[in-house]
Amino acid sequence: MFQVRIHGRGGQGVVTAAELLSIAAFLEGKHAQAFPSFGSERMGAPVVSFCRLDDKEIRLREPVTAPNAVIIQDPTLLQSVDVFQGLNCDGFILINSTRTFEELGIADFVAEFPAHHVCDVGASELAMKHVGRPVPNAALLAGFAAISGQLHMASVEDAIRQKFPGAVGEANVAAARAAYEIAAAA
Repeated sequence: MFQVRIHGRGGQGVVTAAELLSIAAFLEGKHAQAFPSFGSERMGAPVVSFCRLDDKEIRLREPVTAPNAVIIQDPTLLQSVDVFQGLNCDGFILINSTRTFEELGIADFVAEFPAHHVCDVGASELAMKHVGRPVPNAALLAGFAAISGQLHMASVEDAIRQKFPGAVGEANVAAARAAYEIAAAA
């Protein structure tokens, strides 16, 4: 089973990101489970969402405490939340940022991971360029597909189009393709 934890803030599409991830997995014939963990948070409050992917039925229902991958939609959470809790040194880290790991203050930590398992993508900037809103979720899912190999980009695109039909979906697909290229080259 491959487990993903997504950290962000209310309004960034953290819950939608997990849902899109699970849809992409279903499209590939996998079993998937996506669910959020939040209470009465308001816009801007920290939010965590989880997704599990497997080739067989998933019976677990508890939060992901030992993720194989962590997706961080808001890098300001690095100073306030232990986003890396439970992640072992062969896991994957994807951060929505155009800043270097040194600038983010995590260079020593990420140096413990295989280089191709750690990536930063300016997903909010890509979303602004293509979608007109700084919602990084679709772009980050493509980045996740590129670094983890857990999903094919075509499945990510189809999941985005299912969730957001029409022009909004195509704009998110464009942002996702740009993020995929960046992450694949990292």
